[in-house]
Amino acid sequence: MGGRCVAHLDMDAFYVSVEVRRRPELRGLPVIVAGTGPRSVVTTASYEARRFGVGSAMPAARARRLCPDGAFLAPDFAYYREASRDVMKIVRAHVETVEVVGLDEAYLELTGLPAPHATMRLVRAEIEQTTALSCSVGIGPSKLVAKVASDAEKPRGFLVLNREQACTRFGGSRCGLVPGIGPKTVERLASCGITTLSELAAAPPEQLAAVFGARYVGDLQRRARFEDDAPVSEERKVISESREVTFDRDIADPRQLEPILDQLVQRLCGALTEQRRRGRTIGIKVRLDDFSTHTRARTLPEPVSGAERVGAVALELLRRFDPPRPVRLLGVRVAGLEAGDARREHQMTLSL
Repeated sequence: MGGRCVAHLDMDAFYVSVEVRRRPELRGLPVIVAGTGPRSVVTTASYEARRFGVGSAMPAARARRLCPDGAFLAPDFAYYREASRDVMKIVRAHVETVEVVGLDEAYLELTGLPAPHATMRLVRAEIEQTTALSCSVGIGPSKLVAKVASDAEKPRGFLVLNREQACTRFGGSRCGLVPGIGPKTVERLASCGITTLSELAAAPPEQLAAVFGARYVGDLQRRARFEDDAPVSEERKVISESREVTFDRDIADPRQLEPILDQLVQRLCGALTEQRRRGRTIGIKVRLDDFSTHTRARTLPEPVSGAERVGAVALELLRRFDPPRPVRLLGVRVAGLEAGDARREHQMTLSL
């Protein structure tokens, strides 16, 4: 396959696999990582659990009904981040340009490597030998082809496709298979009589322009034809970080929200301090019992990461908002992140 060469590496059922690594007695069983509250959702399910119909983002209560004998585990994101760092360290040892997407997947620019396919087989084998975790790899001329290919033969898949092969293999698949074509767009396409990628690729643009607009139609049809020139960026820039919690029962008393907000601030600022990052914009997120979501934010003249500074601003934002209805979800966020020295912030705080 000449020209550009991109790989997408996707860990197989990552959170579950990490849990099974430290609890081998769960291997081969239906394992579901999910919160314990009545409103929690499934983070990841093992392939054994997926046979019962359990899937990511499904309400945990429904997953328990579908798979009552499954092993339900609370998520341990600190452990997952540690495992992710181990995986990405191996990846970066073999490939120079890596775009990390979340904890469990990455795009790799392979163009110019003398043996890109062999390199990815080596990366996959080393990950499994070193971390006891498996992954699937897709390789193609673009991020789009690589992404869809990596998901086609999970787990432990390894699939190489050019653009034309991707069109042939996935032409009869639903439009939502392709990243960037979401459920609402799929519904609107179905109302136009279009249900597969090949139908979308071949549809007269003018037929769809009245529904989607000419510019968006062009993007949709390029995706359906697997045409993509998006670059692999060497570093995914995370410009904000947040922590939030969905309550088991709606909270009507605003005073009860304040200690919860403080706990979220402590968790968020602890992570920022560990990462040596600070940000200027502090925000809160409040979802009410009617499912309306409200955000409030303030930008400071200097970047901060300390819980005292962040907490004071977040608390004032919450008090000013004064939720008019019971609260279902509460969150806090620091945005505009940059590398920073916590000691400088401490000195600045003392001088105020």
